[in-house]
Amino acid sequence: MDDEAVPAPVQQLAAGLAGAMPMRRGSVSERSMKCGRKECRCQDDREARHGPYYSLTRIEGGKTRSRYLSAAQAALARQQVEAGQAFRKRVEDYWQACEQWADAQLAEPVAASGDEAKKGASKRPSKRRQLLRSRPS
Repeated sequence: MDDEAVPAPVQQLAAGLAGAMPMRRGSVSERSMKCGRKECRCQDDREARHGPYYSLTRIEGGKTRSRYLSAAQAALARQQVEAGQAFRKRVEDYWQACEQWADAQLAEPVAASGDEAKKGASKRPSKRRQLLRSRPS
């Protein structure tokens, strides 16, 4: 494909996808939990629950995978998730620009040769038409 034929918006979006950066899918969550001790205050008092605990969750191969993170890791993982979401948005913008380009190509008139442009000018008749002609009446 000739680069000159690629519309400028498509080229710009493609260039924006080329920059490598750490990114990830999934989400980072923060929660406080009850412990297993019956006499602990956390069983009855929401404010006394243990935590916060941070986890990174994503779906891999149809299964949900989670892992615990420290507070510093959670902050970094949130940035990586946001970078992944921004990348996904840029990919979607690129797809839309490419589809608009493809639609523009379909809108251009296609020049057919004189014989092919005539109705019924195909080189071979269809099998159905041959079968109908060959049947005795």
